[in-house]
Amino acid sequence: MSQERRKSSVTVRNAELADIPGIVALTGRIYKDEPPYTPGMIQGQITKFPSGQFVVEYDGEIVGYAASFRISERLCMGPHTWDSITGGGYGARHSPKGQWLYGMEVCVDPDRRRLRIGQRLYDARQSLCETKDIKGIVFGGRLPGWSRRKRKYPDPVDYVTAVEEKKITDPTVSFHLKQGFECIGILRGYAPDDTPSGGFATHMVWRNPYYSGEADQKKPKHFLTDSVRICTVQFQQRMVKDFEEFMGNVEYFVDVAADYRCDFVVFPELFTLQLLAFEEKRLSAVEAIESLTRYTPRFIDEMRQLAISYNINIIGGSHPTRTDDGDIQNVAYVFLRDGSVHAQEKIHPTPDERSWWGIKGGDELQTILTDCGPIGVLICYDSEFPELARKLADEGARILFVPYCTDSRPGHLRVRYCCQARAIENQCYVVTSGNVGNLPNVENMDVQYAQSAILTPCDLPFARDGIAAEASENVETVIMTDLDLQDLNWARVEGSVQNLRDRRFDLYKTQWKGS
Repeated sequence: MSQERRKSSVTVRNAELADIPGIVALTGRIYKDEPPYTPGMIQGQITKFPSGQFVVEYDGEIVGYAASFRISERLCMGPHTWDSITGGGYGARHSPKGQWLYGMEVCVDPDRRRLRIGQRLYDARQSLCETKDIKGIVFGGRLPGWSRRKRKYPDPVDYVTAVEEKKITDPTVSFHLKQGFECIGILRGYAPDDTPSGGFATHMVWRNPYYSGEADQKKPKHFLTDSVRICTVQFQQRMVKDFEEFMGNVEYFVDVAADYRCDFVVFPELFTLQLLAFEEKRLSAVEAIESLTRYTPRFIDEMRQLAISYNINIIGGSHPTRTDDGDIQNVAYVFLRDGSVHAQEKIHPTPDERSWWGIKGGDELQTILTDCGPIGVLICYDSEFPELARKLADEGARILFVPYCTDSRPGHLRVRYCCQARAIENQCYVVTSGNVGNLPNVENMDVQYAQSAILTPCDLPFARDGIAAEASENVETVIMTDLDLQDLNWARVEGSVQNLRDRRFDLYKTQWKGS
């Protein structure tokens, strides 16, 4: 019986979030002597400009990746470094109205060199420019052969000239010239770790022959609706007789938010400590944690069912529990309406949490992918560390949720002022949810102070004072509002200030060591 010979297939397409593990694995095979891209970096690239990221698949395996973003002519045509122009690898300087496409990365599987993967990726970029009416492509290219010929060509300009005149060849420079690029200069200090290139890079440009400039005259699309409805719960701590009554209180607010067709409902930090209120005696810290840990599986299961049943995404406040590794941590569980459950540990426990509860800080901070785009969760004290919010924003989060628990007005204001700052710094929305009331039989939950809010950047499209909605102080209530994500896009490109884009990557950057 004859068997039909299977033909291998090569496909070029836009990268998707599901491709992230394959892309990270590919970069690991290529950059063996330096850290590969993190999942957060790839996610940031894809979420900021999906149509600018391409993968090449060979028999279902990712064997090529190209990352690019749009940027202004002023930035890409002047002197720059790889770190400064790419926002540390996140594509953070993407501008939807940028006149040029900047090529920040091309990766080709070293075991698949004969498939013309690089050419396919460059063709995809050029096709994108023609479709979107972009002026052309700019990037800094490597000079891997220069170090071997440094004695003869001490100035890299002379080296590139020799390649252009075909006196010598360079595997990368020659390839770029063959693809129709021209070298308009040398970028000095572009990639200091690129030893073969001496840290230099060719300043390569391809000019789109079909560019008309008509796209530049079109009205910006910040007026299009891209709305997310938020409900945040200012939750009253009170005596309950059992777990069922606690969940009944939670379900009441989920039901209210779902009736108003909200996309998210948010609960406060430590709101599950209400489960200690019906204990027969006042528990020690150790006893309290063990009691809460016994409720963890049931709490997760029932909250997940609420998210599915009411078709709403639930930011489940936070819940102190002993985790699988044996540590005591303060965990925000996020229950999405597709049935998935995500956990974000508090990175910075307060001194009181460390001394009283024995809570340890987590070591991973990641965005959570939802049907409304990537979001981030910062538990209370974490909002007071700007590096965390910036990481989440770089990874594509446009809404940050901050469940918090404070016992006094000064404590509340620390969280409030820092959250407003995070909204301005990152040109994003920040949603806070706090506890009110008291639990007289529970240690460290004697009294509460909160004024929950939904905060915005401070610019013309947004609410006055940067407050989209605000609860009355110290009463149980909910607040709701619609947040227009397109307003954020407008602010980042045309706002009075453009904090994300105007960062001085040539002077400073934050290097994240964890996940």
